[in-house]
Amino acid sequence: MQQHQIVQPSHKQALFLMVIAPAMWSSAGVLSRKLESARGFEVSFWRSFFAALFVIIALAFQHRSRLGAKLKGLGKFGLFSGLMWGSMFSCFMLAITMTTVANALIVESLSPLLTAIFAWIFLKEKIPTRTWLAILVAFVGMVWMFIDGFSKLDGRGLIGVILATCVPLAASSNVIILKRGGQDVDLIPAVFVGGLISACLMLPMALPFSASVHDLIILATLGVFQLGVPCMLMVHAAKGLSAPELSLLSLLEVLLGPLWVWMAVGEVPAQATLVGGAIVLTALIFNEVTALHLERKEAATH
Repeated sequence: MQQHQIVQPSHKQALFLMVIAPAMWSSAGVLSRKLESARGFEVSFWRSFFAALFVIIALAFQHRSRLGAKLKGLGKFGLFSGLMWGSMFSCFMLAITMTTVANALIVESLSPLLTAIFAWIFLKEKIPTRTWLAILVAFVGMVWMFIDGFSKLDGRGLIGVILATCVPLAASSNVIILKRGGQDVDLIPAVFVGGLISACLMLPMALPFSASVHDLIILATLGVFQLGVPCMLMVHAAKGLSAPELSLLSLLEVLLGPLWVWMAVGEVPAQATLVGGAIVLTALIFNEVTALHLERKEAATH
């Protein structure tokens, strides 16, 4: 049964992958600043399209004649995971057309808390006190980073925030799926399914296309390196990290995004962003350093 022959990364390997993944996700702001004419729904369509194209080519290269069997073998976990990926890819873009990126990111920071609750309910996973504390501190830091933008909501902005709420709900649900189904079934093909779903949803609203060749190169880069590769890395990392750890580490995307924009185009982040970011980073480091210390201690006793 090849479905069960899945490589399990160590905690350190999974941790490394879940630092690389959000670092790649965080490149969206810098790359999107380089676009000439593509905007909104068209950006989301092409990004999802190129992500799906990359993943299916990578899978075809890896599995060759077994590709069809890999897709059929996804089962209910894989299809649901694909639906969650598609929801995340689409809803964030829809949300930021109605509210600020800052507001959407505040809502997205609910993901670790929701994931911990879902893991406790559906996986019967005992959440360490240190992780609950890290989640709380990280959430406070996120709100601190973006409180100014969140306080200026109008009616359209409120709809955007409601749409943005779908992102942490889908992300948290997807983490639970990756933990429950990903140990026995390869769920990387679900990233392809998610990209395909998102592209199909965005296509009617993306027409008529206005992207230049320059834009298409950037959008292909986004699809491959900002979406396809890091999402595949996250699926693999899920085998070696707890559900709350996956969500907490995903917050690195929000920390690094403003940093890249600052370094690339000289957009200096506000003081609240720096202070809030330091709080979030402290929470993440505390949680992972403590986990590694306990892992070494447990290994020493054996």
